[in-house]
Amino acid sequence: MWGMASTGELNFLTNHGRTLLCVAHDPDARLWDIAATLGTTERRAFAIVNDLAQAGYVIKERVGRRNRYVVQRHLPIPGAFEQGRAIGEVLELLIGTDGATGTPGS
Repeated sequence: MWGMASTGELNFLTNHGRTLLCVAHDPDARLWDIAATLGTTERRAFAIVNDLAQAGYVIKERVGRRNRYVVQRHLPIPGAFEQGRAIGEVLELLIGTDGATGTPGS
């Protein structure tokens, strides 16, 4: 269920979950920043963001020459174990966001 990193550390979240946390924390994050946070390549970060966008969990908005990511916090978490929970509830627990605005809390 949980993967082991090459260093032997447990990963409690998938790269998709970690990417969702990253863009929820910083909606203006560049793919390079996301890749650095994940410890992966920009190409892999791009694929993960596209997976999340195609599934409807992230909306990409073009702002000038950059993308801004909007997490659809109202959507349910996929999977049987998490039924009834919205993405925003989990993000609030993990990064301390304000549930109403989706901005990082103090």
